[in-house]
Amino acid sequence: MNDTANERADQPRANGRFAGRTVLITGAAGDIGRATAVRLAGDGAHVVLADIADGIETTAAMCADVNAAAEPATVAFDVTHEIDVQRAFEDLSAQGITADLLFNNAGYQGDFENVVDYDATDFRRVLEINVTGVFVVMKWFARTLIATGRPGAIVNTASMAHGGAPNMAAYSASKAAVVALTKTAAKDLAPASIRVNSVSPAFIGPGHMWDRQVELQAGTPSQYFSDEPDEVAAQMIAAVPLRRYGSLDEVAAAVQFLLSDDASYITAFDIQVSGGAT
Repeated sequence: MNDTANERADQPRANGRFAGRTVLITGAAGDIGRATAVRLAGDGAHVVLADIADGIETTAAMCADVNAAAEPATVAFDVTHEIDVQRAFEDLSAQGITADLLFNNAGYQGDFENVVDYDATDFRRVLEINVTGVFVVMKWFARTLIATGRPGAIVNTASMAHGGAPNMAAYSASKAAVVALTKTAAKDLAPASIRVNSVSPAFIGPGHMWDRQVELQAGTPSQYFSDEPDEVAAQMIAAVPLRRYGSLDEVAAAVQFLLSDDASYITAFDIQVSGGAT
C-alpha cells in the first residue's frame, strides 16, 4: 500500500464505525445502492461509487451531504467486462484508493414472462450481469485487497426470489446462484481474512424496482397475481407476515451490519430482509 493509501487509512474522516474504511458500492445509482452509500457515508466511510447508469452524481452529492468529509469518488465500469473491472481497480490503486469493503450490488431484473415464453437472450443477459458480474467484481476486489495484506468484507446482493418467483425465471436463477457463489467465496477467501455474506431483500419500496415488479406481474398472465397493479401490490403485501414492504434503509442497515466489525465472526451467511416472507 502506498503512502497516500496509508494516509487515507490513518486519518479518520468522521466519527462512526467506518471511519478510516473505504467501501466500493456497485449499482450505486440504484435505489438500494444509493440508500446504502448514504448510510455508510454517514457512518464515516469513504465511499467509492460505481455505476454506468445515470444518477451516480446524485448519489455522490447525497453522501457528501451526510458527511462533508467523506470525499465520495465515482467510477464507471461494466461489471460484465472483466478487463474494464480490472482496469478500474488498477486505476483506483494508482490514486491511492484500495477498498477494504465491497457492496457487490449491481444487477438487472430482466423480463417477466412464463418460462415457456422467456427469451433466451434476456435470460443470458440477466445471468451475465447478476452472476458473472458479481463474480468478476468480487474476484478483482479480493485480488487487490489481498495484495495489501489487509482483511476485508464483501456483501453480495441476492434476493428472496432465489426460492423461485413466478414469471422471473432468469432473475430467480441468478439470485440462487449468488447465494451459492457467496458461500463458496466465503470459504475460498477465509484464509485471507475476507468475509463474504449476502442479503436477500423481498418486497422493498418505494422505488423503481417495486413499481416495475408490480406493473410487470400485473401485465404477465398467471394464476398468482391479478392483472390490476393495485391488486398485485396488495397480494404481495398479503404474502408478508409483517404486512408491509420493507424500506430501502432496512436493506442498507443489514448491509451496514454485515460489513461492520460487529459481524466479524459472520461469513457465508445470507440475511433475508423479508418481513418473514419465504
